Amino acid sequence: MRAVVQRVTEASVTVDGTVVGQIGRGFLVLLGIAGDDSEQDVVWLAGKIAGLRVFEDAEGKMNLGLSDVGGAVLLVSQFTLYGDCRKGRRPSFVEAARPEAAVPLYQSMVAELRGLSVPVETGTFQAHMDVRLLNDGPVTLLLDSRRQF
Repeated sequence: MRAVVQRVTEASVTVDGTVVGQIGRGFLVLLGIAGDDSEQDVVWLAGKIAGLRVFEDAEGKMNLGLSDVGGAVLLVSQFTLYGDCRKGRRPSFVEAARPEAAVPLYQSMVAELRGLSVPVETGTFQAHMDVRLLNDGPVTLLLDSRRQF
């Protein structure tokens, strides 16, 4: 499971002209799910996202987490995080989970984050989404559940 975590001042997702998810301060998380991901990946990644301390404290150091700043997560599915561009010019997405496997894990990620007291808004799975964000910093982190050790 891969995530691109961007610290934002605000972010939103629009589908067919309608805002379906919107947050103020927090993280825009683009989430890619691999075909062999499991609940263990969800638990690890949700815990990592919820616990990241990348907001500045009174001394200007990245020392505060989402709960310290009243932040939220806007979670957006992004199968293209598993695009393999090593051969040719057209990415291969064979490592990305099929929707029937990815949807339950995506929903599990939402539930796991909420269980960690993180407010979560979402995009719409498999929809064409317009994602807007005001990146704060910018601060962008890459997380991969296969690189946790």
